[in-house]
Amino acid sequence: MLAQEIGEEQEHVTAMYERLDVLRERARGELDRVQGEATVGNLQAYSERESFTQHFSGRVHQLSAVERGLCFGRIDETGGERFHIGRIGLFDEEYEALLVDWRTPLAQSFYRATPAAPLGVTRRRHIRLHGRTVVGVDDDVLDLDALGAADRSTLIGEAALLSSLGANRTGRMNEIVATIQTEQDEIIRAELPGVLVVQGGPGTGKTVVALHRAAYLLYTHRDQLARTGVLVVGPNPTFLRYIDQVLPSLGETDVVLATVGELYPGIAATAPESAEATRIKGDLAMAEVVERAVQGFQRVPEATIRFKVDQHELALRPSAVRKAKEKALDAGEPHNPARRVFVRRIITVLTNQIVDTIGRQYVGAEDVEDLRKELIEDDRVQAILDHLWPELTPQLLVSVLLSSPERLAAAAPHLTDAERAAIRRPIDAPWTPSDVPLLDEAAELIGELDADVAARRQQAAAAAAESADTWKYAREVVQVQLESENVVVMPWEIEQFAELVHRRTELIEKPVTVAERAASDRGWVFGHVIVDEAQELTAMDWRLLMRRCPRRSMTLVGDIAQTGSDAGVRSWAEVLDRYAPRRWRAAELTVNYRTPTEIMTVAAGVLTAIDPLLTAPTSVRAGNSAPWLRSTRSEDFTETLLAAIESERAAVGDGRIAVIAPASRTAALAAALPTVAESNDPAILEAPVALLDPSAAKGLEFDAVLIADPAGIIAESPRGLSDLYVAATRATKRLGVLADGVLPDVLIGGEQ
Repeated sequence: MLAQEIGEEQEHVTAMYERLDVLRERARGELDRVQGEATVGNLQAYSERESFTQHFSGRVHQLSAVERGLCFGRIDETGGERFHIGRIGLFDEEYEALLVDWRTPLAQSFYRATPAAPLGVTRRRHIRLHGRTVVGVDDDVLDLDALGAADRSTLIGEAALLSSLGANRTGRMNEIVATIQTEQDEIIRAELPGVLVVQGGPGTGKTVVALHRAAYLLYTHRDQLARTGVLVVGPNPTFLRYIDQVLPSLGETDVVLATVGELYPGIAATAPESAEATRIKGDLAMAEVVERAVQGFQRVPEATIRFKVDQHELALRPSAVRKAKEKALDAGEPHNPARRVFVRRIITVLTNQIVDTIGRQYVGAEDVEDLRKELIEDDRVQAILDHLWPELTPQLLVSVLLSSPERLAAAAPHLTDAERAAIRRPIDAPWTPSDVPLLDEAAELIGELDADVAARRQQAAAAAAESADTWKYAREVVQVQLESENVVVMPWEIEQFAELVHRRTELIEKPVTVAERAASDRGWVFGHVIVDEAQELTAMDWRLLMRRCPRRSMTLVGDIAQTGSDAGVRSWAEVLDRYAPRRWRAAELTVNYRTPTEIMTVAAGVLTAIDPLLTAPTSVRAGNSAPWLRSTRSEDFTETLLAAIESERAAVGDGRIAVIAPASRTAALAAALPTVAESNDPAILEAPVALLDPSAAKGLEFDAVLIADPAGIIAESPRGLSDLYVAATRATKRLGVLADGVLPDVLIGGEQ
């Protein structure tokens, strides 16, 4: 019976793949066509496309990306109809549905139907593929009474969800499109407007639900989001590598993946810093610190500045500078644009002094302009202007601020001497993630450099000239083509065809994706923003992100209990009532699909110590091995850890193992464990054994986890218990805890 059912499904799946091949070859053919010579015919056919090349290359990519596991399910309805569900929609030549896209309303019942509420579905079938071959089918019966005798005889059953949960980790997050559960599906398909907060404990699928929501929103609101893109923010670069295959596997590429440290163009801020420095720089008061730092570069001299220009004795009095400063600030412009007002006022004051010396009756309007030009170009005048109101860049401002005790004291009087010392660093120090919101704040307050404005205008002029040349060429191409084809058209039609050739030429020669444009533009506004591990963001991080999404269309996923940073979120309302009052709503994921019951029992003891009122998510399965908790003497710690690693490797086979240790010990442990990959190693996700601190482990999962020195993890941070909770909930199969000395009391429930 099983072979017969698989055979029938194989016939249908084969038809789907044949259709997929046809569509892919057509898309490739169209891609070759639009990249070739333009003709009037194809210009008319694709006149409404924004980008011919991007459209068809994207289609080829989408059809190739869904090759693996094209179809994963089937629903049988009470009326006798059957629909196969998959990663995209496919239709035959008669436009009959071969495959229904998982994001369509029709497919909702595949995820939401239950025996209590079958939604018209009698049977839900999960189909497992290996390449293009059906290797297994599992049936969920939702309405047994509605099944006929023949259908009852073909029932086959093992839950697809539990089957997928037991598989070894691969080092990359897999999509769950075949096994989305009801509470997850409701979140994925939630309406677009406003801010949706998804609170969920470890293993509840927050991350993968958020990514599937991105795919769903891009499918449902493509006209809106394809132009602006979706931003996905993760906690660290390792995490982004972990998830980077999920959306492409669902056929979506209009997505930017970044950490907060990568949200300022041209800067990848990854340097480490102390938890205290992160807390101080993440405080919202730093916005005022940056503002005062900018103001510190707008000086009024205490005494008159006297100097000579071409034998003219000039005097710049404090009162004149003060008036020029007031006029500049009254303009309401950022620092650099306001400087232009300041400079004009100062040059006017100096010009008037020279004119008064010469005698106004002897000076004409052209002479005055010449004097102004000479003053502006004079090195001494430039030096004075740069001293009183210099041009700034965000990088210069933040570097000088954090490296100068005097400027820091003036800009941050609310900080103690110890707090200012904690954030002070050399002027050429590498950037840290908490510096990026400061740079972004500075960019808002400073504005563009004169040179950048001039360069942008020059580029625009050059582009306009090039566009005019392209337009001229387009008219010539169309004219020659029409004449060669003996086509008689009106002059306005020639202009119309020329415009199409012009657009096509520019788009093909200069293709730029949404992701590329967004990554290079600090002011880019995204249509939707998704934040993972959102509880880790500081107040300054939130300020930056809200600039990227002024419409407040966001999905935030996190777990307050896992907040590791002392500058992180303690309450969603505290953050969102500030930026999106009455425009945010919360949903909760309560089922743990990752962590077996036995491991969750150990983690639950830590959760209770964090907050007795918190409840751990319910695990859907039991494990095959009990967690173990051991202690050892410090002198034997490394040797015992090595032995534990080898034991776990034998137990998980090809699975992945993580050693999670205090950040202060990872360097020493890496030196003592030569076969272990560190968190800064790009290959860490594929390594059999990875060494991470709790912060680097956030959002990741492994077949087995060894917690090394749990007491050290607790002591290392004000939120050390939350870090230990994170470490204890990364495993899908096995958990071991090795203490350097005495085991912490919060760890209970394992074998000792």
